[in-house]
Amino acid sequence: MSTKIAWPVPEPELPEGVHDALAAAARAASAAYAAARRRFTRDELAEEIADGADGTPTMRVDQLVEDAIAGAAAQSRVNLLSEEAGFVDNGSAVTLVVDPMDGSANAAAGVPLCCFGGVVAVDGRPTEALTTWLDTGRAWHAVAGRPVRYRTSGRTRVKGAAVSMLRPKPASADAWWRVEQTAGRVRILSSTVLEAALVAEGSTDAFCDPGSDTHRIVDLAAAMVTVPAAGGAVLDARGRPLEIDPDLRRRWSGVVAASLPLAEELAALVTG
Repeated sequence: MSTKIAWPVPEPELPEGVHDALAAAARAASAAYAAARRRFTRDELAEEIADGADGTPTMRVDQLVEDAIAGAAAQSRVNLLSEEAGFVDNGSAVTLVVDPMDGSANAAAGVPLCCFGGVVAVDGRPTEALTTWLDTGRAWHAVAGRPVRYRTSGRTRVKGAAVSMLRPKPASADAWWRVEQTAGRVRILSSTVLEAALVAEGSTDAFCDPGSDTHRIVDLAAAMVTVPAAGGAVLDARGRPLEIDPDLRRRWSGVVAASLPLAEELAALVTG
């Protein structure tokens, strides 16, 4: 019996006006993931074949998708800051900051909760973001300073809120439990970029890392543009500034919420 993932990966449904390099990267990610699922089994997709620029293991599916994105960035003549490769200088003032395959464990297993997240940064300033849900083709696009067609739920309190979180870890278990006891509903989807997009469109109220300092800037970059454009807020639980930095060893505990009061209350629960 085959252990390959049988269903196809659709092309992303990109709205008009997406930056050409960002659109090319998103399409490359979908095409590479589709090809990988046709060629490799679940176990082969999940095999750890290298270490990324952030020091964490790289799955085969991560590498295949990132290689395709790197090729698209080179063809578009823009720089790339990506989870596995780190910073690739193609001599441009424009850099694509991408998480090529957020939720790679889901992707390798066939759980349809993984996505591409990318940002156009000009001289280090994020100006445009695109998130594509790889298994459905859905896309969220935002340009800094411009209104978007979707809105957050607007919720301002943790009590009764639907909150997604990273799974609890030994050092963050107490904080995780504090949030869980206050929120109305808790989910663990294992894809920060996707969960942030769901906050932006109002499908859920918030997402947070409960203090484990897991997030790199590539995990949060798309949310930094998309969520504020929809009326929400993105911050670090410990108050550290979120910065586009090529050093992927830097970590944050990101909080993504439907409103600034909700983000601040979540941060307070996380830090105790």
